Amino acid sequence: MEEERRLDPFTLEIIKNGLIVASEEMFYSWGRTAKSPVIYEVLDYAVGLIDSSGTNIVTQAPGVPGFTGVLDFAAKEVVEKWGGDIQPGDVFVSNVPYDSGTHLNDVTLVMPIFYHDRRVGFAAAKGHWSEVGGMHFGSWTSDSTEIYQEGLQLPCVKLYVEGEPNRDVIDIIRFNSRLPEFVLGDMEAQVASMKVAARRVRSLVEKYGLDTVLGAMDKLLEDGERYARLRLKALPKGTFEAEDWMDDDGITDEPIYVKVRVDVTDEDFIVDFTGSDKQARGPVNSPYPATISGVRETYMAIIDPHAHPNGGFFKPIKVIAPKGTIFNPQRPAPTSTFWEGMSYTTDLLWKALAPHVPDRLTAGHFLSIEATILGGVDDRTGEPFAIVEPQPGGWGAGYDMDGESGLVACGDGETYIASSEVYERRTPILVERYALNTEDGTGHGKFRGGFGVIREYRVLCSEASLTVTAGRSKFPPWGVNGGMKGTPNYFIIYKKGEPPKRMRKIAAFKMERGDMVSLRTGGGGGWGDPLKRDPERVLWDVKNEYITLEQALEIYGVAIDPETLEIDWSRTKESRKRRRK
Repeated sequence: MEEERRLDPFTLEIIKNGLIVASEEMFYSWGRTAKSPVIYEVLDYAVGLIDSSGTNIVTQAPGVPGFTGVLDFAAKEVVEKWGGDIQPGDVFVSNVPYDSGTHLNDVTLVMPIFYHDRRVGFAAAKGHWSEVGGMHFGSWTSDSTEIYQEGLQLPCVKLYVEGEPNRDVIDIIRFNSRLPEFVLGDMEAQVASMKVAARRVRSLVEKYGLDTVLGAMDKLLEDGERYARLRLKALPKGTFEAEDWMDDDGITDEPIYVKVRVDVTDEDFIVDFTGSDKQARGPVNSPYPATISGVRETYMAIIDPHAHPNGGFFKPIKVIAPKGTIFNPQRPAPTSTFWEGMSYTTDLLWKALAPHVPDRLTAGHFLSIEATILGGVDDRTGEPFAIVEPQPGGWGAGYDMDGESGLVACGDGETYIASSEVYERRTPILVERYALNTEDGTGHGKFRGGFGVIREYRVLCSEASLTVTAGRSKFPPWGVNGGMKGTPNYFIIYKKGEPPKRMRKIAAFKMERGDMVSLRTGGGGGWGDPLKRDPERVLWDVKNEYITLEQALEIYGVAIDPETLEIDWSRTKESRKRRRK
């Protein structure tokens, strides 16, 4: 009776929100004290609280979905490796992808939270460290063939021992990074943010009692599972399949075949990637934890995008990805650009289910992160600099709406695009242009896809290194129900005295003063027959210079007077009637 009283709905709700706030404060603390723009501007990180067993996410803050999905794997790795040697004040560091990670730049710190001698749970924070060594500046690259080329591996070792920094490990990190001040600054901010979360959790324990807080965590997980299974019952049941092609692995031009089978029942959400190609020679492989994380993204979108995600909520998911394949690579497979593979786990599931849950999922979007590294040494200061960022693009249309323009890819979640002014102020880079990519267009339909962007960087220092990977360059985003495909991602390099080069991937390319790279992201897929689009919407697109008068007529069958910019209804009716025949 006493336990029931202490876990009444009001107390449970207070503790739940207290745990959520602890995660959110951890998130904002790291972002506001970090050294690198990829953390404090782009927000390329995620944090959460894990239960005392190290197996279940209890709460998480908004962040990169591809990271929040692997935080529990990192905590589980700590428990399995260190067992009873987990002490108050310890902080563990891990970035090896196969069991708990994504790629080597994404470094996870895990800190146990104790109240006196009892473990309450774990704080976990994972984010992109700008430089962890490897064969190229920025560490991640599109041309690695084994993980040893990609940087320093930290296999779940103690970064802090009972509250004291492990100087040996920190020195190893320092001497393996080309940007040690940035990396160590981000690391210290990461540790400090977890200490903030730990204090908030301990304050809840002091106020409500340890057993009550632990009981509330268990209840949150139970409620999450119960709610997920309730929502599963509302989904269409059956087997759904999809297949697609990834452009290549960065080493050869051969496309990579991927497929999924989804079985939805009242109790389970089973996702099977059997039949997808073997692990790639290049770094597009998606480690198994990242594959599960990608599945969780689409699962949450169709179950309830506003639900409280935790280990219980994700319980119905079962993921099958045979070892040695693109979605479950084995050592020493490279994973440097893992997001190219992980994105397809999300997108295949999305493609299979979108026609059946049109109120939850749109047509295909630009998908690729089109991740970019541009860095070197600033001639003015002699200090190193680095731009490390994703690019936004066009999302697919819905059954009742046009797609969003200039939005980050699905796996990036809450990440932002750093402002041009920040880069121009702090680096020897000039942002020549940042605009919607209406030049390449989008996927047309009754509802059209959103537009990608054009972002151009001109180098103002004597020398810089450029690395870019653009997926979905050969195989554009897919449309639904007669909607047209979207447009590809790519980039163009402009060097003095040379013709422009249109490319998909490049690694550690030498740029000199005056050279420019033009990054182009694609438009999303369309939904429905373009000839069924409301002519007034077509006119709006013309007036806003999203499409031309010629496109309005050729694609949508809408005739618009060039002088008055009004619809010629008689010509429009005739055009649409003729084309339907």
